[in-house]
Amino acid sequence: MKIFTNLINLIELMKTTENFSNFALTLFGAAILIFSGCKKDDDDLNTVKDADGNVYKTVTIGNQEWFAENLRTTKYRNGDAIPTGHNKAAWAGLTTGAYTVYPHSEIDGLNSGTEVLGVYGALYNYYAVKTGKLCPAGWRIPTDGDWTILIDNAGGSGIAGGKLKSTRTAPVAHPRWESPNLNATDEYGFSAIPAGLMSHEGDFLFNGYGSYWWSSTEEQIGSWYRAMIWENAEVVRPVVDKRFGYSVRCIKE
Repeated sequence: MKIFTNLINLIELMKTTENFSNFALTLFGAAILIFSGCKKDDDDLNTVKDADGNVYKTVTIGNQEWFAENLRTTKYRNGDAIPTGHNKAAWAGLTTGAYTVYPHSEIDGLNSGTEVLGVYGALYNYYAVKTGKLCPAGWRIPTDGDWTILIDNAGGSGIAGGKLKSTRTAPVAHPRWESPNLNATDEYGFSAIPAGLMSHEGDFLFNGYGSYWWSSTEEQIGSWYRAMIWENAEVVRPVVDKRFGYSVRCIKE
């Protein structure tokens, strides 16, 4: 749209130009405006590809560049498959990397695990995070400090959730939050979506109601994470068991 606006401005300037010299200067200046407009539009559409070939939009907030979508790769960046398909008991006993996908049977409007993976991403345990191979080359799992910088840039933990949450709210198509999705403005294009989680005991919970993302910062009993929910604008920061299945957002190195 900026290109068309600049072209219209160029035409108007041509109409009022009184001599060729002035016209040449006008044309040069207008060309700069047009191409600078193209450059900015392209910058807004940065993408990156994972080991499965999935393409992700990215967004710059402050001095950080983040995925604007949840990770959905089924492979580590070296091409190795990430184990999946565990039953509840097996998941609860894992001490190695794995992922799962929220059951489509529990999400009204989606008809397969592939659809769920495509719109909400995968749920990874911390052992997959700890390998350091989940994100594409040049990208990594954010530390607890990285998350703190993001939340501070978005106004602090009391209101940042609203500015970072997607505005998509039921009954629109997935991905979406359940109503009321309070205070959601998606001001920065981070587009947080409520993928839910897999508990350490292998139970799926909270799709539509909560977003949960790992950090790479490990504690003795687990890892720090960030969460947002449908009924307020807060971002919370607890520690959780490493066997939980959470979403992942990558940050640029």
